[in-house]
Amino acid sequence: MTVISKTIRLSTQGNCDLIDITAEIAREISNFGINNGIATIFISGSTAGVTTIEYENGLISDFKDMWDRNVPLNLPYQHDRRWGDGNGHSHVRASLQGPSLVVPFANKKLMLGTWQQIVVIDFDNRPRAREIILQLLGE
Repeated sequence: MTVISKTIRLSTQGNCDLIDITAEIAREISNFGINNGIATIFISGSTAGVTTIEYENGLISDFKDMWDRNVPLNLPYQHDRRWGDGNGHSHVRASLQGPSLVVPFANKKLMLGTWQQIVVIDFDNRPRAREIILQLLGE
């Protein structure tokens, strides 16, 4: 068994910014000497998440609307009262979404569905520099 870790850096716009990172994850897998295994994609920070989605404009809009319905921006959050930074909703959203995803790969190819892409979602209320930890485990 081999374990390889890599940090991927990206800039986000905040406010439910969705970024498709599928091609970058696939490229990293192809660069290393592991043919079969699992890729763990983990985003550092408490105001962003990782998931899969069909990355097309209609669903991206639906996904953002879902967050506005379920964790609204305009509610009073105790986090905002304590820190005054206005991103209490971001922390709640990120906690519900989760910071990581595990995707199997075989013959150096991600085993995703045809319409399934890996995305980072930045829930914060401002642009951020983000770090994604990619860890490959396999042989």
